[in-house]
Amino acid sequence: MKHRGVKAGDKVGIIGFGGLGDMAAALGAKGVVESDADALAALKSSLDFMLSTIPQKHDINPFLPLLKRDQTFCIVGALEPMAPKNNMHVAAHRSSGVGSLIDNLADTQGVLDFSAEHGIGHDVQVIPIQQINDAYKHVEKAEMRFRHVIDLASLKHEMAAA
Repeated sequence: MKHRGVKAGDKVGIIGFGGLGDMAAALGAKGVVESDADALAALKSSLDFMLSTIPQKHDINPFLPLLKRDQTFCIVGALEPMAPKNNMHVAAHRSSGVGSLIDNLADTQGVLDFSAEHGIGHDVQVIPIQQINDAYKHVEKAEMRFRHVIDLASLKHEMAAA
């Protein structure tokens, strides 16, 4: 977003739930389901930037009409070949499509500093290392709501007991 000039007051769409999608919801973003044609139509040409966080191949065509003219669609999740996009729509609206990976250390630190300054963070569940297998089972069954973070102090206790 930094490299594309997204600024305060811009209207940003985030596609996908998980880390960034959950944070956007917590910050007041309104959710829209892709299959809700009326909700998508109501957002036509209203967004200054779109960010897709979906970690697998997906169709971006339903979302392209949501961008204003001369705006950018950025993919940060999927790193595999994607379905073809509607190039007529892209050309007619002078839309740009870009991708991005984790940036350099200085930019990463900048994101962390910004997040700390503004109180932005993920909902997490801190668990001791001893619960890692149970946590993994919850992930496999799609039963977890928050990210699991391992309390490394519990690793010291595990090693001391060994």
